[in-house]
Amino acid sequence: MPSCSGPASVVFDPTLTEYDFGPSHPMSPVRVDLTMRLARDLGVLDHLRMVDAPMADDELVATVHEPGLIDAVKRAGKDPGAFEPAYGLGSEDNPVFPDMHRAAAHVVGATTEAARQVWSGESLHSVSICGGLHHAMPDRASGFCIYNDVAAGIRWLLVNGAERIAYVDVDVHHGDGVERIFYDDPRVLTISLHETGQALFPGTGFPQDSGGPDAEGTAVNVALPPGTSDAGWLRAFHAVVPALVRDFAPAVLVTQHGCDSHRDDPLADLMLSVDGQRASYLALHDLAHEVSGGRWVATGGGGYALVDVVPRAWSHLLAIVGGQPLDPRTETPESWRAHVREALGRSAPTRLTDGRDAAYRDWSEGYDPGTWLDRSIQATREQIFPFHALDPFP
Repeated sequence: MPSCSGPASVVFDPTLTEYDFGPSHPMSPVRVDLTMRLARDLGVLDHLRMVDAPMADDELVATVHEPGLIDAVKRAGKDPGAFEPAYGLGSEDNPVFPDMHRAAAHVVGATTEAARQVWSGESLHSVSICGGLHHAMPDRASGFCIYNDVAAGIRWLLVNGAERIAYVDVDVHHGDGVERIFYDDPRVLTISLHETGQALFPGTGFPQDSGGPDAEGTAVNVALPPGTSDAGWLRAFHAVVPALVRDFAPAVLVTQHGCDSHRDDPLADLMLSVDGQRASYLALHDLAHEVSGGRWVATGGGGYALVDVVPRAWSHLLAIVGGQPLDPRTETPESWRAHVREALGRSAPTRLTDGRDAAYRDWSEGYDPGTWLDRSIQATREQIFPFHALDPFP
């Protein structure tokens, strides 16, 4: 099992759950509350230093967002009932709510603090579990994301001396906002593995979207077919991500861990298990130690199976960040299950595993052009690998 090999932290305080679009919205803050409760009851938090999340000021938010959006978010939060839809706000995806600027800026502050923890050396690994709001664009909110905390954290690292950052996004949705903000910046490698935009929001993220004129080959998209499960997803990951990240040699690895790729997620069509997701977390942890001296900033992201998936997946993530991975066969504590019954009237999962074997066939064994999955992987390799002087063929 991997070791953290250094201090690790989680940037969190309970007020971060004020990022709340209302009781009917898929992205309920209960998923974060249940995650932290499960991690606590499992003893995971004993291996992580808890760091308070500071509030981002307007100057920090403005490093990735236009003033018009910031002003609109402030106005919406002051009087949600009178706010006219603008800047992507007031939509079904992004309804306005009281004090939304404060809530969104708090998430930006949390992720930027995680980046600061790692860059300062106070933590080797740090996680912002409420972060990962990767869809927000410079000029508009999008896809449940008001401000782009991940981009703000990456920008902070660049301003403070990090020469190269690699960002890997394993959310089921294309990490379009982070990609767009750094599309023409050769210092940032963005890699997104997601369900194809032919079938899923935001409808973008294809292999040919490979970076602007000054940064060709630094935007990487693996567009996966609906129905892709653990074996196919991990095959795609290992066929693309490690080679590119090694070649890029980043000072820091930043990752987004939306767990909406799970087969039970109500908003998407991939078929991963918690076991497959855990395997991706382990792989990214090991990659951080290999390429960036262990400097790793991890964030949450999407995930809408609020009880059955998110708490288990992110407890695994927190445990790996803390250097003490959990045995998938571990039972969920009765104290946590009792809380779920009492608070939500639901039965909670009894184990941290879905009982799946996260095995895959390595790309070096050859690819089958007759399958949609392998054609998708090869399209990305052929588009991107030549920019890095890598052989796109197995």
